[in-house]
Amino acid sequence: MSIKKSRTDVVKTIREKKIGKVTLRLVDAGKAYAGIVLQEGKISSHVEGADPEDVWQKLEASAARSSPNYFGFEAAKNRFLSFFPDGFASEHYLSKERQYKLQAKELLDNTVPLDAALNSSGHGEAIRAVFNKTNLISPFEKMRLNDALLSDQADQFINGAARMASGEIKNGLREMEKSLKPHDVAKWTVVTYLPFLWNPTKHMFLKPTITKDFSERIGHPFFNNYEAKLDIGVYESLLDLVDKTEQKISGLGPQDRIDTQSFIWIVGAYDMEVDVSEVHA
Repeated sequence: MSIKKSRTDVVKTIREKKIGKVTLRLVDAGKAYAGIVLQEGKISSHVEGADPEDVWQKLEASAARSSPNYFGFEAAKNRFLSFFPDGFASEHYLSKERQYKLQAKELLDNTVPLDAALNSSGHGEAIRAVFNKTNLISPFEKMRLNDALLSDQADQFINGAARMASGEIKNGLREMEKSLKPHDVAKWTVVTYLPFLWNPTKHMFLKPTITKDFSERIGHPFFNNYEAKLDIGVYESLLDLVDKTEQKISGLGPQDRIDTQSFIWIVGAYDMEVDVSEVHA
């Protein structure tokens, strides 16, 4: 579709976002909506359509693909297969990446099942053990989290995580933020850990730096949408990234988002000098 302006058409900017040296601009051209990506004053991409939200999403995706670090999903899959030639069925993958996360999930399900977290209290010590079962959370964050789980805010945090796992994402995030802020550990890694283990078919663990790097490499706007603030929009962008990733890697045989998270780690931690298969995700 090509937008032709008449003398009566008024082009109005309705949304604009600056990301580093790149500017995204959405305009109402009267008969349709148009979006452009500006780099150093020049238009590098142009999108048109009847739905402004759809045009904006395509504009964000186009901007993401313009990154110099972009290499796409085929290169991402090749990266993963260079370490695990049999995909998610590789014995090396199962032993290095999947098994210890399943052990953490089993511990959580056995000691603090989701119903118990929703309807009872006093689970702080058991949840501490679940966090300590993996190295997904940094030692520095674990120190502050341990303080939170030994405090009066522990029940509120655990209940908030359970509510998020059950589908109340916005309310769950709000409750966890309230309980963790006094301990300076209201972080994405902490708030996504338990929902991910309770329900790994729907939720995703968020390691911000690695996930941002991954999204930049495959051309997804999460790289630009991410904020440290515990906002539901960030998490929704993460889930969109995960959905699109799972569509692209279905041929590798992922069982759940434990596998998807490992794929993101392997690709996002891309460094030719480092064998990431020797480092747990």
